Amino acid sequence: MEALRTVKNDSLSPPSLPKEAHWISEEVYWKEFYEHPDCQYEWNNGYLEEKPMSDLLSIALYRWFLKLLEEYLEVFLVGQIMALEMGFRLDLGDKVSIRKPDLAVLLDTNPVKAQPGDRSFRGICDICIEFLSDSTPAEVKRDTVFKKEEYAKAGVPEYYILDRLGNHTAFYRLNEQGIYEPLDALEKGVIRSTILEQFGFRRQNLEAQTPFQTLVNDPLYKPFVLKSLQEERRQKEEALRGEEKALAEIERLRALLKKES
Repeated sequence: MEALRTVKNDSLSPPSLPKEAHWISEEVYWKEFYEHPDCQYEWNNGYLEEKPMSDLLSIALYRWFLKLLEEYLEVFLVGQIMALEMGFRLDLGDKVSIRKPDLAVLLDTNPVKAQPGDRSFRGICDICIEFLSDSTPAEVKRDTVFKKEEYAKAGVPEYYILDRLGNHTAFYRLNEQGIYEPLDALEKGVIRSTILEQFGFRRQNLEAQTPFQTLVNDPLYKPFVLKSLQEERRQKEEALRGEEKALAEIERLRALLKKES
């Protein structure tokens, strides 16, 4: 492994790092740290940043939102999910970083196509989703300030920050000026994606992790949530209407025969 060089922290490094920190080249990061067996590391312009451990509340939130995305992409075949510590490179002009979003969406319309055997994505993700780490103020700032700035500058169309406590939960879309603005500005409490047609959710359902079975009749979720269950219910209702119609016809015929007799 290339020896780590110690240099003074500069303006391109997060203030959460000490005044002096270990610097490694991007080449060494990809070779030695990108798939590190013990820790998950991101790389910020020469500095390693360890991804914090999750807690049970964050895992529950992750699973709910992942399932929502999976339900959507099973119906609307427009892209795929990137997860499992896959990262992508952000060349920001004045710096380079390599980020591993907790979840990401890659659209089929993305100019860079992800290949089945890829261990990293060579383009820019269409949606990046980070589940907030808040063990320290620096971790909060990393997701809410530094990554937000990086993703916007790199051209990530949408960025979601999910906080299990709800304090820092936010949803952004990139406007024409290259600045993130809230996705729920027009409809408070409802998040509607601008790049995933008909994908949306209510913030209260996200925070409560509402069971999907109770969402299927909500017009917001109906286009994609539990479509197989919706079809099963439709068939049962149709069969019930058929039985009711048949019984009504039998009663009509009985009444007719009784009248004729």
